Amino acid sequence: MTDRILIIDFGSQVTQLIARRVRESGVYSEIIPFNKASEILEEFNPKGIILSGGPNSVYDMDTPRAPGAVFTMGVPVLGICYGEQTMCEQMGGRVETSDEREFGRAYIDIQDESPLFEGFWDKGTKQQVWMSHGDKIDSIPEGFKVIAASGNAPYAAIANEEKQFYGVQFHPEVVHTLDGAKLLSNFVQNIVGCSGDWTMASFKETAIESIRKQVGAGKVICGLSGGVDSSVVAVLLHEAIGDQLTCVFVDHGLMRANEANEVVKLFREHYHINLIHNDAADLFLGELSGVDDPEKKRKIIGSLFIDVFDAEAKKIGGADFLAQGTLYPDVIESVSFTGGPSVTIKSHHNVGGLPDRMNMDLVEPLRELFKDEVRALGRELGLPAAFIERHPFPGPGLAIRIPGAVTREKCDILRKADVIYLDEIKKAGLYNEIWQAFTVLLPVKTVGVMGDARTYEYVCGLRAVTSTDGMTADYYPYEHDFLGRVSTRIINEVRGINRVVYDITSKPPGTIEWE
Repeated sequence: MTDRILIIDFGSQVTQLIARRVRESGVYSEIIPFNKASEILEEFNPKGIILSGGPNSVYDMDTPRAPGAVFTMGVPVLGICYGEQTMCEQMGGRVETSDEREFGRAYIDIQDESPLFEGFWDKGTKQQVWMSHGDKIDSIPEGFKVIAASGNAPYAAIANEEKQFYGVQFHPEVVHTLDGAKLLSNFVQNIVGCSGDWTMASFKETAIESIRKQVGAGKVICGLSGGVDSSVVAVLLHEAIGDQLTCVFVDHGLMRANEANEVVKLFREHYHINLIHNDAADLFLGELSGVDDPEKKRKIIGSLFIDVFDAEAKKIGGADFLAQGTLYPDVIESVSFTGGPSVTIKSHHNVGGLPDRMNMDLVEPLRELFKDEVRALGRELGLPAAFIERHPFPGPGLAIRIPGAVTREKCDILRKADVIYLDEIKKAGLYNEIWQAFTVLLPVKTVGVMGDARTYEYVCGLRAVTSTDGMTADYYPYEHDFLGRVSTRIINEVRGINRVVYDITSKPPGTIEWE
């Protein structure tokens, strides 16, 4: 792999979207925190570099900077928002606070032609972009020129064509900047000169080679949940190392209906992968008994998973590596790249490492991929469509679909409602239009009258969202008739539920996992 873009992250909520746009243009990219960039620059050997946005002010003491080598190694550089500001400051320009901030939709005037805008933005036109800054550049370094400006950002886009250094105050990676993806494509393909031929097939071959290099002759134990992520990891590992892999499927009693049997059948009978099926439902439900705090439930489940993996690894003679289906959204939401405080959102994932007592290293071949890219890799590996297209279902399963204490009875009620909900979605031809749909058993009961009898039963919540990468989501706009059919079936067929409601909230960038 020769054409690679390095994205240096200064803490923006939307840095991952830069990587997505670059990959969508057929160029491989990786994100590295600014404080780790110096260590990786020479080894990574990027053909071009992008500096992300971030929340800091460059004129404050001890705020993030790009490694000096970024501007001396002779590769094109694009700075976005904070990235533009730190590039200016580090090269002799000046940034100051501004009383006229810009947040949200704005319009820039294209003042000069540039390879950055070639083919879509002409000199003398006004273009819509998305701004998010409270500081402004007061002067630009020697050798730079202005190529776009706005009312509050006189240096909205700058360029040093000789050095191939560019900066934009707006965010081209977000959809609200019209033609922003074209701008990034121009940078990586036309300015940097990347071929644009990176595909999931090439990623698969690179990943297999990397797994073999990391694992060597060691044994790998893989936590198989039956979801898309762990299934793709298992098949990828099996293709790379064969019988060195043992999958452990922990049936925690919190899965959807029939999923446990489907997992065992696919991986034992179809792929002939070494699979240990540990039915630990009693263990998990016992430890969760009476626990209603969602974060405590997550931690209990995560801890028990580690205990089970550790025990099974010892049974097979010890494993050298533990494989996980960690994705890039897991990493983004669980690790602070800027060294500041961060909220550990995915507490059931071991994104920060494993306990020392396990004496295993992590293998995370999907760590730099988004959910839709994992699905593309699964297709490349030949996984059945039913698994590839399955809606994501988090590791804690029904435990976080049941607010409050979890019981076997509640799990059974929720599974029955869930089967009906998904069945109606598929009958309506909506399953592949929706990224994630599921039922929730709310921790309240309501009084109702069914026939000639009064009932006192649970309320079932329905959720359905659209998304591509799992970082943002919006509710799916069902027709009223569809919701009526689902509600009628659930109330008629599931004892324990007498009300059904539909949630229409959305998930903007930077919020918690959609659960």
